[in-house]
Amino acid sequence: MIELWQLPLLFVVGAIAGFVDSIAGGGGLIALPALLSCGLDPRHALGTSKLQSSFGSGSAAWHYARAGTVDFKDCQRAFLLSAVGAAIGTLTVQQLDPSFLGRVMPVLLVAVAVYSLLRPELGAVDRQPRMSRAWFDATFVLFIAIYDGFFGPGAGTFWTMAFVLVMGFNLTRATGYTKVVNFASNLTSLGFFLAAGQVHLAAGLTMGAGQLLGARLGSGMVVKRGTKFIRPVFITVVLALTGKLLYDAFVKQFNPEPP
Repeated sequence: MIELWQLPLLFVVGAIAGFVDSIAGGGGLIALPALLSCGLDPRHALGTSKLQSSFGSGSAAWHYARAGTVDFKDCQRAFLLSAVGAAIGTLTVQQLDPSFLGRVMPVLLVAVAVYSLLRPELGAVDRQPRMSRAWFDATFVLFIAIYDGFFGPGAGTFWTMAFVLVMGFNLTRATGYTKVVNFASNLTSLGFFLAAGQVHLAAGLTMGAGQLLGARLGSGMVVKRGTKFIRPVFITVVLALTGKLLYDAFVKQFNPEPP
């Protein structure tokens, strides 16, 4: 049970997570351990994390739209497909063991990090898309949303890289569009957790208030400073996420916690 004195600390954690997540994704790396350390079981921690991250992704998406980085009318299909994918993923995870994804995702993230380091011009400017927007929404947006509902870590990072590599978006624009589809997947997953009674409302709303602040500051810096600011943060988040997933997949399983 979360104590009253822990709520101010969770507000600060939410602000930091919102700041990082609005720039490069990976806010869950900060929020989830904090919720677990406060005594929540894994399912309540995940549900509460979805509540607080919905505030952050929604706030960031709104700010990017106001700055002209994102056109909401251009995102309607992607928003809907992201919600559908998250619903499929959330329902599927109740039937299957997602641990195999924990072994595959680090490999993909390492490839993303290496490719980004070897291509410093990646995402600097808009480029020609490699497929139509309709096909992109029906494939990359949908399937990453399924992954987000099914497993989760790194979904925002994968969406950002997909927008850059496949649709030819610059990093600033890709980050903005990622927040829109991420908001849809967060809201959808949150609905399932709320229905199951697996959300700690006081903790989630407190962190959500922090997320609003952090996401506003982070998205503002992205709009002002552009891709040169995003790139180092993005690569750092990718490497941190890779390390966390590698630990969970290949180290933690051989050192189980005592009952």
